[in-house]
Amino acid sequence: MSSRKLLKNPFIGLKKAMLSSPVYTNKLSYDDLINAESALGRTLFGPIPAGHKREFFAAKKNVWIWYESWTDAAGAVQDMIVRYEVRPTGVYKRAGKGSYQRIEGEELNNFRRAAHSYLTLVKTKLYC
Repeated sequence: MSSRKLLKNPFIGLKKAMLSSPVYTNKLSYDDLINAESALGRTLFGPIPAGHKREFFAAKKNVWIWYESWTDAAGAVQDMIVRYEVRPTGVYKRAGKGSYQRIEGEELNNFRRAAHSYLTLVKTKLYC
C-alpha cells in the first residue's frame, strides 16, 4: 500500500469548506484552524518539558510539520523544524535546511502512527 494512500489528509478540504461557510466567515482563518489542530497535535507525544514549545500538524495536503523550540543552558533559544512530505514514492523528511531523505523502517512506522493519531484526534475533537 502506498504511503500517499495511507496518509491522505481528509481535513484539508474540510478546512477550506469551513472557511467558505457563512457560519465561519470572519470567524476562523486558515491559520486559526492550523493553530487549533497543532494544539491537539502537540499532545500526541507526551508531556512537553518546561521551557519547550512543540507543534505537530498537517500544513497542507501531504505535508506535515514537526516544530520544537527550547532554551539551552546558555539561555539561547534553539529550534528544530522537520518537514515531512508524503509522495507516491514514499515519505520524505527534511530537518532544518537540509535535503529531503526518504524515511523507512521504524521511523516510517512512527510517523504513520503519529499522522493517523493526529487525524483521529482532530476529527473527533475539532471537526466533530
